[in-house]
Amino acid sequence: MTPGGDKSEGGGGGLLLVISGPSGVGKTTITRQVVQCMNAVFSVSATTRPPTAADVPGRDYLFVDRAEFERMIAAGELLEHATVFGKYCYGTPRRPVEQALAQGRVVLLEIDVQGALQIRRNLPGALLIFLLPPDDRILLERLKKRAREGVDEINRRFAEAKKEIALARDSGAYDLFFVNERVEKCVEEVCDAARNRLQRGDD
Repeated sequence: MTPGGDKSEGGGGGLLLVISGPSGVGKTTITRQVVQCMNAVFSVSATTRPPTAADVPGRDYLFVDRAEFERMIAAGELLEHATVFGKYCYGTPRRPVEQALAQGRVVLLEIDVQGALQIRRNLPGALLIFLLPPDDRILLERLKKRAREGVDEINRRFAEAKKEIALARDSGAYDLFFVNERVEKCVEEVCDAARNRLQRGDD
């Protein structure tokens, strides 16, 4: 939980805020700033992927093996779950989200389209936002600047990103689409949308 501020904005009921977007669009930067501006609770996903040197277990992800992940699914402990790139599993633990919402907090999930579709079915009151790059050229440049992978992997991620954008547009799951051209403007748009939803909920 982020320090500072009273309960969540809106006071009464909480809000589940979902942010999705393709690799390279700047999701992590946006979500971290939205957490600050909304005094939100960031939901930490469980994953079967191994941690990187930059990961802080428990802060960035809950790292579990495949057997534990499957147990969590069977026990109904995940609000949503998905297999990404046909390789690793990701999911949102149910209990901390429900507890924070019951306390009137804003809870932020950073998940993919597969997970967002499940959230739309299971929690229709959630606010779902998809982040878009200004255009394909800028998205490819951002993927290259991350310099984490070779050319083949970058091209694969670029192709997957375009598929994810198309799926998000066609799915009908998302309430809003924002273009992340300038981080500050995009953060402001997301926070304004969340405040508007909270105010409507209080009317």
